[in-house]
Amino acid sequence: MDYKSYLKYYPNFPKKGVNFVDIIPLIQDKELFRHLVDDLIDLCDTPNIAAPEARGFLFATPMLYAQKVENVITLRKKGKLPFAEGDLVQVEIMKEYGPDHIYFRRSDIAASKPSGDTIELTFFDDILATGGTSSGVVNAMNALKVNIDGKEYKVKVKDFVFLVEIDDLPGRKRLEGIAPVKSLIHVTEG
Repeated sequence: MDYKSYLKYYPNFPKKGVNFVDIIPLIQDKELFRHLVDDLIDLCDTPNIAAPEARGFLFATPMLYAQKVENVITLRKKGKLPFAEGDLVQVEIMKEYGPDHIYFRRSDIAASKPSGDTIELTFFDDILATGGTSSGVVNAMNALKVNIDGKEYKVKVKDFVFLVEIDDLPGRKRLEGIAPVKSLIHVTEG
């Protein structure tokens, strides 16, 4: 399907010099959305998907209907994720709009299905621009170990999957040294 034709663009939003790619039209048609989610599932190499709010949730959570997807790990902004003592991980990220923080819970990763002595994850997000959010989160996740039933597992992000990649921005180059990068739709900033 020609998903690219459904995208809308807003120049100078949220700040001057940024050409905002609006993916919301992709969720306004039930049949289109169903095909889109199926195509995204095909790109994922693991049963565990880590996705940042809010637009990443719109596409990652429906992937749970696929037999091969078993867990979605939510990445949230400050103050949005309840946690037990020692469970919350804070990650400083550099977005295209400036510095920020994102949070996830170790227990959400521990709810994932292990593969051998590793919990393999797919990092999914709606847009790949500079790769700041993705690289920050994935580097933090790859440094973790979590316990499941008394056994320690390394965390490894096996691949990056994006709904839209802005090809003329440096995101892919930044991420390829960490894990393979796959994108369903390719656009340019100009």
